[in-house]
Amino acid sequence: MKTNEQMKSSEFREFFIDQLKDIYWAEQNLAKALPKLRKASTSEELAAAFEKHTNETQEQIKIVEKVFEMMGEKPKAKECAAMKGIIEEANEMIQDTEKDTYTRDAGLILAAQKAEHYEIATYGTLRIFAGHMGEKEVKKQLESILQQEKNTDVILTKLAEEFVNERAVAE
Repeated sequence: MKTNEQMKSSEFREFFIDQLKDIYWAEQNLAKALPKLRKASTSEELAAAFEKHTNETQEQIKIVEKVFEMMGEKPKAKECAAMKGIIEEANEMIQDTEKDTYTRDAGLILAAQKAEHYEIATYGTLRIFAGHMGEKEVKKQLESILQQEKNTDVILTKLAEEFVNERAVAE
C-alpha cells in the first residue's frame, strides 16, 4: 500500500486529476448549452427540466472545484472531446428539426441523455477511483453529483415515455 506522499505523486492520481479536468470542462460547456436546449424545447415540462438541470450544473461546477481543492489542485479545465461532440449533436438536433414540434423535443431528450450517460459513466468511475485512493470526502462529493445526474436521466426518460415520444410519432 502506498503512503499518502507516494499517492500524491502517483500516476493514478495524475490520471484522476486529468479526468477531473475533463469533466470540469464538460460541465462548464454543458452549463452554456443547456439554456439553448431549454429555449428550443416545445413542451414546458422539458424546458423546466433543462432549467432545473442548468441550475444543478452550476452547483456541480462548484463541487468539482471543491474536489480540485480537496486534492490540493487548482481547478483547471481540459477540453472534453466527448462532451464537445455531444453538444455539437444537440445543436444539430435543433437545426434538423422543426421549431415547436415534439420531434424536436424527442431529439433534445436524446441529446441530453447522451450527455447524462457520459456524466454518469465519468462520475461513477471517478468516485470509485477516489475511494481507492482513500479520498473519502472526494468520493462523497462525486457521489452527490452522480445521484443528480441519475435523477436527471430519470426525469428525461419519464418525459419521453409519458408524452413526448407519442406526440412526436403522431406529428
